[in-house]
Amino acid sequence: MESLAELRARRDYECRLTPDRALGSLREAGEFLRDRGMLTRTTDSALPSLYGACHEEPYKPGSPGFATWPATKWPWFGQLAQRGYLCVSVHRGKNLLVSEQVAALLDPICRAETDRMRAEDAGWRRLLDHLARAGPSSLEDLRLELGLKRQELRVLRAPLERCGALVARSVVMPATDGHGHTHSSELFRWDQAYQGANDAPRADPGTALASLVVAAVRAAVVVDEAEPRRWFTWQWHWTGSLVPDLIRAGRLRRVGAHLATTEPATGV
Repeated sequence: MESLAELRARRDYECRLTPDRALGSLREAGEFLRDRGMLTRTTDSALPSLYGACHEEPYKPGSPGFATWPATKWPWFGQLAQRGYLCVSVHRGKNLLVSEQVAALLDPICRAETDRMRAEDAGWRRLLDHLARAGPSSLEDLRLELGLKRQELRVLRAPLERCGALVARSVVMPATDGHGHTHSSELFRWDQAYQGANDAPRADPGTALASLVVAAVRAAVVVDEAEPRRWFTWQWHWTGSLVPDLIRAGRLRRVGAHLATTEPATGV
């Protein structure tokens, strides 16, 4: 078994944390996503970050927000989403790109959350049922068809996206004055955005979350033991025995106060 020092060295390599491992092309970025399974946009945790792996000077040094994104490689996150990878908000409301394999792990949780949230609130149910009938819809169409103000729709959609019941995709639309374009979003129910497991037996959400945590620890290589609980929205599916149970099952192992998977090292 690898030591903590060896795991940290492998993390540097596999998560591309050093400048010599900087992503050089969108093709490499896609390979990075498929290899890790999930990528945050910016560095916000031990999970691998697309922009962190670019090692490029910020768009506008010294300024906050979008200005901290890579100067030329900032479109890559959106371009990967346009190539069919799901961009979800289940990382506590932050953007997370996921591979097809990780989307399959998310599927039982997001379907269960769709059912739960539909039953829990009349506004959520109205939005989810409308999308079921009308199909994926632009924000503009939803405001018109549901008679909602911009802020009202924002309040409805935000928790649904955080829990995985909704997935938003960026779209470019012609400007209303006929000149140029504007950026907006199209909303999908989870079962419209991901259909890869429609005929497969569905795991219960707690079991699915355990498998997702294993995949996330694998993506990060080695993490502080307390961190995985902060990665995903669904605290109500997390139990105090989740990590100990995964360790007893041989799917995770402790290395001091850290966690790693029991998979052999690859790529070094």
